[in-house]
Amino acid sequence: MSVRWIMHVDMDAFYASVEQRDNPALRGLPVIIGGLMDRGVVATASYEARVFGVHSAMSMKQARRLCPNGVFLPVRMSYYRKVSYQIRLIMSHYSPFIEPLALDEAFLDVSGMERQYPMIKDIGIAIKNDIHKNMGLIASAGIAPNKFLAKLASDLRKPDGLMWIPYGKEREILAPLPVKRLWGVGRVTAEALESVGIHTIGDIAAVGVNVLQSVTGNQAKRLYELSCGIDKRPLEVSRRPQSIGNEHTYEHDIFAFDEIDEQFRILANEVSWRLRRHHLMGRTITIKIRLASFHMITRSLTLQNNGTCSEEQLYFSAKKLYNKARVVKPIRLLGLTVSQLQPLQIQGDLFSEDEEIKGKVAEAIDKLQQRFGRNAIMEGFLWELSHDKNK
Repeated sequence: MSVRWIMHVDMDAFYASVEQRDNPALRGLPVIIGGLMDRGVVATASYEARVFGVHSAMSMKQARRLCPNGVFLPVRMSYYRKVSYQIRLIMSHYSPFIEPLALDEAFLDVSGMERQYPMIKDIGIAIKNDIHKNMGLIASAGIAPNKFLAKLASDLRKPDGLMWIPYGKEREILAPLPVKRLWGVGRVTAEALESVGIHTIGDIAAVGVNVLQSVTGNQAKRLYELSCGIDKRPLEVSRRPQSIGNEHTYEHDIFAFDEIDEQFRILANEVSWRLRRHHLMGRTITIKIRLASFHMITRSLTLQNNGTCSEEQLYFSAKKLYNKARVVKPIRLLGLTVSQLQPLQIQGDLFSEDEEIKGKVAEAIDKLQQRFGRNAIMEGFLWELSHDKNK
């Protein structure tokens, strides 16, 4: 019986690399992809831009300060999805068991593939070469006994990296690495560990669970197991999204009631449309509010029924949550998310006749929007808003 081997494939600076591939004039230049307004956020920075300290999740304003001569481009998400799909097809030639993590990375179960290659590491070489030959893009790959180690391995040799962690070498490779390399250890946890003299992953393995518990609480057992290279999680090869949502960062702070109302209507329309595209509905509705001071507020409610994908339901629930939050300061970001998802059901025992009709209307509108664009037709609910604005 073959042993378990997991491979993690991660595209290097994916969005920026796609732009540099498509436009040779950008090669070798610091390319920064994200929201172009000052309040936008960096989605991806090429390795040339990273030399200047630019990284993902940084504000675009700061990125411009660090790299004033950078090439700043907007996110072309629909195009990146198409490229990602083509890469996923290449991955499927190496394993039928794929767990996508994002557009630019995925796990593959390659157990048994060592029978087709002289060494298990050779499958990583093959998939990297295949992606480069067919897509003109560079990937890094890690191969290891489990998901944690595979993802760590792909990251340790970036860019254009390949690393294999054999059985029996897990603790030796992990020991000298800093604690922040452990999956789930952020800045706060890392500082707490370092404050008691735990600086490396080897230190965690040495002190054991009891000492860890006094510092990290319920995380102790998981962190100890990871420090020993133990990760029993299976690949989730047919994952359903855990949540669907959208958020907008505004170039100017908003505060007026009409502006906030308009944004919740737009968010409800966008999220409702995405839910229907995935044939899903959800029970828990959450709003996110980031104030001008960067203070974050979140509020949630859970519906008593089986869930919704209704634009009206999302809008009125979001407004209810917002009113309860009693926000009295300017807002720089609003978000709306639906979770506790399940397959969309439109049945007589779940919906009234009116709701069934609304579902059919929404389905017809979706089809027209897919053909003619999102603004070609919309429900009266949102049309009234855009009509009033243009008066």
